[in-house]
Amino acid sequence: METGTIKEFSFYSDSLAEELTIYIYLPADYTPMMSYPVIIAADGKDYIQLGRVSGVMNELIENGDIEDTIFVAIPYKSVQDRRDKYLPSGIKHEAYLTFLTKELIPYLDDNYSTEDAPEARTLIGDSQAATISLLAALRHPETFHHVIMHSPYVNEEVMEIVRNVQNVQDYTIYHAIGKKETEVRTTDHKIKDFLTPNRELHALMVAREFNLYYIELEGDHTWKTWQPDLHRAFIQNFLL
Repeated sequence: METGTIKEFSFYSDSLAEELTIYIYLPADYTPMMSYPVIIAADGKDYIQLGRVSGVMNELIENGDIEDTIFVAIPYKSVQDRRDKYLPSGIKHEAYLTFLTKELIPYLDDNYSTEDAPEARTLIGDSQAATISLLAALRHPETFHHVIMHSPYVNEEVMEIVRNVQNVQDYTIYHAIGKKETEVRTTDHKIKDFLTPNRELHALMVAREFNLYYIELEGDHTWKTWQPDLHRAFIQNFLL
């Protein structure tokens, strides 16, 4: 089986005022003569190490289950850095959105053979990274139309943003949550129920008539649950 390659590059973000190390997967047959859809992951290093995303992409592309796709992984630096950027109340949240839309996307379009259209861009994440993926897309329909989210952190602030979205027809959402996510130990050392708020978010999205695929997985709030579901998530993302 032909395999894609993962490379890394350093990127200085003016909006975040920091240097980031970003990882990019290019499919085996990558050529500048074609243009490719892009999937961008928050919690990026986790997708490479725990999600084993390069193997998943290689297999799906080789089998013809998805088209050749570029995968971009953005790591976080610490638990606090993750909260500051990914949660809507985080002090770096707005700067992170600016980084995504005004800095990273233009860089990718200038340096790689990407398809420059919102319907060719997907944001993906797990837990808080799923939250930022959803919120970034909802704030920037001119840039992102697809979202894959596993077990997003959902609070009233997130629900209010979803209630107020005007352009629901622009989006396709893949939404998965584990049935055992009723007592999740979070990074702030609390126990939270993720399942109930995710069901409420799903009901709201159905009521708002989002184009979505929703599934409840047999598992908990860990990569042991999310990793095996990446195959279905990627396939559905391109079918929606």
